[in-house]
Amino acid sequence: MVLKIWRLLRKKGENVVSIQGGKCYIRTFYEKDAQSLTDLVSRNKYFWSTYEPLQRPEYYTINAQYKKIQESLYLMDSKREFTFGIFEPDTNNLIGHIALYSVKRLPYSSAFVGYAMDEIYIGKGIVTEAVNMVVQFAFEQVGLHRVEAYVSTQNNPSIRVLEKAGFQREGLLRKLLYINGNWVDHYMYARLEGQ
Repeated sequence: MVLKIWRLLRKKGENVVSIQGGKCYIRTFYEKDAQSLTDLVSRNKYFWSTYEPLQRPEYYTINAQYKKIQESLYLMDSKREFTFGIFEPDTNNLIGHIALYSVKRLPYSSAFVGYAMDEIYIGKGIVTEAVNMVVQFAFEQVGLHRVEAYVSTQNNPSIRVLEKAGFQREGLLRKLLYINGNWVDHYMYARLEGQ
């Protein structure tokens, strides 16, 4: 898969990363994406809460999402995190989000990938493509050696995404996350540079 990576200038002079795929494109957020992000998280609130903690009501407001975007831009400037929106091709229609986060330099040279897709776009291969784009970005642009992911042992669709994207299961993390009243086991997956 050939990817085009380019950087666009924002008003304040920071870089924005955009990567074009076939089924979607991903780009780091602008502050003006706050309304679209609010709409996305609000309409998927209960769908996503199957495998993620349900957030407090204020999380689903434009103010909270605006602050979240500002924080992601700050972390991107320091190369500690890259948070992308997943968009339909040739549109500004936000259909998911994906992040390369907890970036660690040597001796680790690693990061985590996490993602969420709008319920109506599940099962179309879009998330797998977005994961592949972020992993390629991690290896080629950020210079990392390893990308990791945690996934609930019950989240079969996300397990399939990771395995299709070349991740390998490395172990079980017992009762890792407290999700909506229960401690939930997660698998640890990873993909290494050159694999």
